[in-house]
Formats: sequence, structure tokens, C-alpha cells
Amino acid sequence: MSIIPLAGVIGSPVGHSKSPLVHGSWLQDYGVRGHYVPLHVEPDALEQVLRAMPHMGFVGANVTIPHKEQVLALADDVSPVAARIGAANTLTFGADGRIHADNTDGYGFLANLQQSAPDWRADGGPALVLGAGGAARAIIVALLEAGVPQIRLCNRTHARAAALARDFGPQVVVRDWSERAQGLDDLGLVVNTSSLGMVGNPALDMPLDGLAADALVTDIVYTPLMTDLLQQAQDRGNAVVDGLGMLLHQAVPGFERWFGHRPQVTADLRALVLGQ
Repeated sequence: MSIIPLAGVIGSPVGHSKSPLVHGSWLQDYGVRGHYVPLHVEPDALEQVLRAMPHMGFVGANVTIPHKEQVLALADDVSPVAARIGAANTLTFGADGRIHADNTDGYGFLANLQQSAPDWRADGGPALVLGAGGAARAIIVALLEAGVPQIRLCNRTHARAAALARDFGPQVVVRDWSERAQGLDDLGLVVNTSSLGMVGNPALDMPLDGLAADALVTDIVYTPLMTDLLQQAQDRGNAVVDGLGMLLHQAVPGFERWFGHRPQVTADLRALVLGQ
């Protein structure tokens, strides 16, 4: 009898994660044998849990807050992308128990843009990135590798943005938060990677006066789906992309590695996740 592969999402807390819904839907839709479960793991138990999982039938796992950085030190192999970002969100377990760590957040971000705004070109102009947390780091790596000529990084705490920019060289230029709405006329992309504008968080005050008419505006926040930033951009005629697609697309590589089938991000999947 063949072993049914197991995968899951590791976090603390983990109850909010949409990953079980997404992967469970794909398993059912494609008739793939397997299970995907949420796993609440405290930081001091992370290594013990990870070392045990390959011997329990697990073929991989997603990783969410607060474990994304810690798993890099525990992994046996780290992808170049995860190493550059400094965090991992996707683990694959070898038959010998080895742990391979990868980061698919940047992939998910770009795949979302390509699906939702196929006319956007990476080389079409600089990108303004708002926020300097872990998501910003993954997105900056993805944008630079895609060919965006310059990243203008803006964060409420200047020192944090400056520290992030030092890791990426002269293509990443730091702007003071007070200057975030200046010099928008040549941008090809505006990205909010911060939690500003999310339900329960302060609003994002980002005037778009002077933004290039053909610039794309996207927000990784997906609660609400249409943030104030996206609504403002849409009202002035700019193309917009919401943040839900990034969540869905970043899950694709892991599912394919663990269960042997490459899933599709569809309108039905979006509707399912939005309905929960």
C-alpha cells in the first residue's frame, strides 16, 4: 500500500491561515491523494517538530509567522532565493529526512501581476515599494530579478529601510516617508507591502497625484480586498491588482513539489477563499 503524502502549514498562531483551504481545494479538485493540515508549533519546539515530520509521512510544509527566519538555520539546504530574502515559507522533506527551504513569496507576487495585469512590464519604469518588512524584502528580490530598473523604498522608519537597502546595492534607493508622494510621474509600479490599510490597522495615507497614467498599483493587503490605495488608483484610471492573488500563487510551487500536480489559480478558488 502506498503512503498518502502529508503536508501542512506551521505557525504560531496558525488558525488564521488560508493555506489549508487552498491546498484542500486543490487536492479535491484534482483528485490527488494527500492531506494538508494546520500545525500550531511554538518557536522552542520548531526544530524537534521539523526533524520528526519526514518520519511521520510529511513531504513538506508551508511556514508562516514567526518561523520564517528560524527555519533557515534549521534547513539542510537553502535555495538562493530564500538565502537572499533571509526567510523561507516553503519546506520540502527528502526521503532521507533532509529539509530543503525555499521562499515562494516573490514568485507569488509576480505571478499575481502577470495573471491580473498581463500588460505590465518589469522594465517599464521604477517601482515604489512602501514598507520594509519581510514581504518587502521578498518583493524587492523578485522585482530586481524580473528586471525593474530601480526600487524606491519608503518606510515610516527610515533606518529600517536604509538597512534593507544596503543588502541590495544601488538599485534600491531610500526615500523619506514624508517624500513618498513625490516624483511619481515616471513610475511603472507602486506596491504597498506594509500592513497599513488592513482591517484593524491604521489607514495608508498615500496621495497618488502626479502618478504616471500607465503605472500599475498593487497592495499585498487583501482584507479588505479593495483597499483605499487601490480604490484611489482605480478612480484616477490606473490599473490595480489586489493582494489575494499573491497568497494563492505562492502556494502553487509547494503543492506541485509535494503532490506531483501543478495547480491553477482560478476565479473559483478566489471566490472560495473570499467566502470564508
